[in-house]
Amino acid sequence: MAQVEESLFGEGGAGDGTFGRHSTGILPSHVLKRLIRARREIVTVEEFDEAQLQPASIDLRLGPVAWRVRASFLPGANATVADKLSNVFMHEIDLTNGAVLETGCVYVVPLLESVEFSARVSGIANPKSSTGRIDVFTRLITDRAVAFDRIEPGYRGPLFAEISPRTFPVLVRKNSRLNQLRVRHGNPQFTDTQLKRLHAEVPLVDTEADIDNGLGLSIDLKGDGKPGALGRIGWRAKRHTGLIDVDRRNYLSPEDFWDPVSAQPSGNIVLDPDEFYILASREAVAIPPDYAAEMVPFNPLVGEFRVHYAGFFDPGFGFEAGQPPSARAVLEVRSREVPFILEHGQTIGRLVFERLTDPPPEVYGERLGSNYQRQGLKLSKHFRLPAA
Repeated sequence: MAQVEESLFGEGGAGDGTFGRHSTGILPSHVLKRLIRARREIVTVEEFDEAQLQPASIDLRLGPVAWRVRASFLPGANATVADKLSNVFMHEIDLTNGAVLETGCVYVVPLLESVEFSARVSGIANPKSSTGRIDVFTRLITDRAVAFDRIEPGYRGPLFAEISPRTFPVLVRKNSRLNQLRVRHGNPQFTDTQLKRLHAEVPLVDTEADIDNGLGLSIDLKGDGKPGALGRIGWRAKRHTGLIDVDRRNYLSPEDFWDPVSAQPSGNIVLDPDEFYILASREAVAIPPDYAAEMVPFNPLVGEFRVHYAGFFDPGFGFEAGQPPSARAVLEVRSREVPFILEHGQTIGRLVFERLTDPPPEVYGERLGSNYQRQGLKLSKHFRLPAA
């Protein structure tokens, strides 16, 4: 695989703008690594840690300070983040040795990464899976941004994370990684016709595929996707808990932070307003190694609930050659102002697929230390496995 990497972005030969065998698409890990080493497109203030690389994205690191602000904001087309801070700034917090970010508060943190994008290079960000599963709302901001989590082609400048813990207070520090960035070259289109063809070649779900503006996913409210089974279908977050150290794994008892949610014979669940739930998809999913996916709302007109803060699905997620899809999508669900009924099998989101410019050397799975391969209903990496 090293020979492939060198030929794609090697010294003195292919380092002339080649991003892989395809001219457009999401950049894979080995291309991102070469770009960072060459200080092209992505620039790091401090030495880059290769553990930041995922198969089709890079984890972004918090810098040494956080600014507590009165409210969320976007700079707008004619202003920088610094221009807007004077109107919302409250106080500065030193993150060098760690600090607690409180629920219901909004913080802006300069990141250790910045970008110097070429004219056809753009970016899209999302919370990491473990960030979304503890209900930490985080979004990427750039100077002159008119939308969150988007880096426009040709942008050259700093990156910032807006962070707002919603349910649990969290302990973060410099170098903590809460969100991730995908980098795209060009603007490739992936149609439903192409998606149907891909599903025919490599099954993307273990049920009949619902393909209409992406691959539909539905909710499992009967237990582990097994017809007729009535068991644990999810978790509901408790209020007034202890804090979560975002950088520690497998150290918290689920029962201290979550109440289990059991299936009902009706196959329904009533979401209480402003409560946070962890649920799972009815379908098992597989993402082929040369593709990545993002979950998007299936219908923006249905505004009663929000699903999935952390929407990135990596190449290789749930994929094992010659085997059926093996991982379910874990869903972070929050109702809004009113109680809302979800029914078993109800469509709750769609996966939009995009090709990579080249398959990554390693895909999502155990070799990379991935936390959620072959997952069912699973809490974030911070929690010990609950009792059956």
